[in-house]
Formats: sequence, C-alpha cells, structure tokens
Amino acid sequence: MRYIIIGAGAVGGAIGGRLAESGHDVVLVARGAHHDALRGRGLTLTTSDGTEVHRLPVADGPEQVDLRADDVLLLSVKTQDSVAALDAWSARPVEGGGTAGELLPLVCAQNGVEGERLALRRFRRVYAMCVWLPATYIEPGEVSALGAPYTGMLHVGRYPSGTDDTVTDIAADLEKSKLLAPVVADPMRWKYAKLLSNCANAIEAVSGLINGGDAGAALAGRTVAEGRAVLAAAGIEAASPEEQEEARGGRVTFEGTERTGGSSWQSLSRGTGTIETDYLNGEISLLGRLHGVPTPVNDTLQRVANAFAREHRAAGSMPVAELTALIDAASR
Repeated sequence: MRYIIIGAGAVGGAIGGRLAESGHDVVLVARGAHHDALRGRGLTLTTSDGTEVHRLPVADGPEQVDLRADDVLLLSVKTQDSVAALDAWSARPVEGGGTAGELLPLVCAQNGVEGERLALRRFRRVYAMCVWLPATYIEPGEVSALGAPYTGMLHVGRYPSGTDDTVTDIAADLEKSKLLAPVVADPMRWKYAKLLSNCANAIEAVSGLINGGDAGAALAGRTVAEGRAVLAAAGIEAASPEEQEEARGGRVTFEGTERTGGSSWQSLSRGTGTIETDYLNGEISLLGRLHGVPTPVNDTLQRVANAFAREHRAAGSMPVAELTALIDAASR
C-alpha cells in the first residue's frame, strides 16, 4: 500500500516519516511554506531515535498525485479544514476507473469526532483513528515526535464500527513503524475519550499552562467533568481513564525530553488565524444543547479560544485567574 498523507504537519509528518523509515511508499501533501520546505529540503523528523531527513514525494493538492488502487488516504488536517480537503480528494480519478470517494480507504487521523461524519458523506470506506501521538511542528519542513520507545498509539477501526482486512493491514504497517496501532471495532469510544482530554487544550492555548499548575488543573477538571455529564446525557460511551492507561501502559513516554504545547497552542503560536476549538469544546456545547445540559465551561473556552485565533492574540497571554473568572461568571 502507498500512503497519501493529506496534511503532513506535526501528526501527519510524524506518521508519514515513520512509515517511510520502515520502507513504505509515502506521499506528503502540504501547503505554503511547509510544502516548499518539504519539496526543497525534505522532511526533517526528530524522534527518540534521532533525527532523519526524508526525501519523499510532495504535493500541494490532489492534482499533483496520480491515485492508484492500492492507495490509502490518511487525513490529518485540522477538522476546520476537512471539508475543503475531502471535496478536493473525493472526486479524483483512480487508476483503472472510479474515484477516490468510491474506491479508496480514508483514515481520519484527527482530533474530535466530526471528521468521520464529514468524510462518510464523500467516501464509502472511512476509518476512525484515535491519535495519541504528541508531536510538534517546529518550522516549515521540520517536525518533532519524541515518544519512546513507541512514537505514539493509534487505535484504529472502521467507521462507524467494525474491522476488516484493510484496517488490519494498515495497523500492521504502523506497528512496523514504531507506532502502536490496536485494531478495535469501537474506535469512536476511544475518540470520545480523547475528546474529553482535548477539551482542556483551550486552557493551555490561551493561558500557557504547558507544564500544568494547580489552577489550570482545577479548571481542566471542571472542563472534563462537564464533558462527561454531556456524554452521559447523550448516551455516548467513552473509554475510561483506566482503560486508556492500561492500553498505553508506559509504552509511549517522554522521559528526558521537553514537550512543547499541544495542537491548539501550536495554532495560536503560529498565528494561523484558526483553531479547532469548535470541534473540541464546541462538540460538548453542541451535545449539551441537544440534550439539555448546561455547558458554561466549554462554551466560554470555545468563545475565548476563537477570539484569540481570530485576533491573532499571543498564545498563553490570558492569566488563568482571568479565564477562570470568565467561566465563573458564565456559570452563575
């Protein structure tokens, strides 16, 4: 199989680079300065094993890729960019006849739970991937993913549920590439669990609590508790913290390394003008409105994080006490 990494940023670059290291065919798809750097200098990927430069085929869109019947499309753009990417790729012809949307498997390697629904409108064969792979976009052409001894854990299965030979083959390729990839028939349970933890991303992004802190931890606890109440009201099951810990079991650690901020922090730091909060905190807010559960914590985090992105405010520039006060006021 050949892997087309649509959105070869931090996560996509790490997965694509690791697959390439183990001998798999990989095409990286990126835009702007990152695309230019990948094409000109290659992908510089730093892992716990060291730094490698990967000279791989690079494209800035589907028009530059002749799709084959053995291709796997791995979507790793932020959810707010999904519709444009899915529309662009789904209608592309595949060698031998048919289109990508009709024939090719598409794996949603994204935060949140909306990407799969968007994809299934356009692709017949959709797979959900729960991404637990802390990675950092350093600069154009350079990505760091320092988990050890495995770079990350990627629970993967068919969407909305089930398994098949394709997902088993994909998982086997990932496992050969220092990426744990449990095949599960219920991948969305894992993605909803990840959603709960990702709801705290906005706190880190706007208040800069990269390394924790009592006030930030308390606020994160309120955020997750509100999310759990919403999922319970909606009848949605998420993998428990104990189940997640047992699955990971110390197989992806960061001893001796320093982690920078998560994906939302990185979006603000890079000044992209967008942030994925609508599909993280906003998912909890949406479910709360559908099922009659107030969500003042996630509502406020969504509003504040979006304002930061829209106004190009500096990541981490709002004191956590100020953020907490805004949430307390909304909770009255």
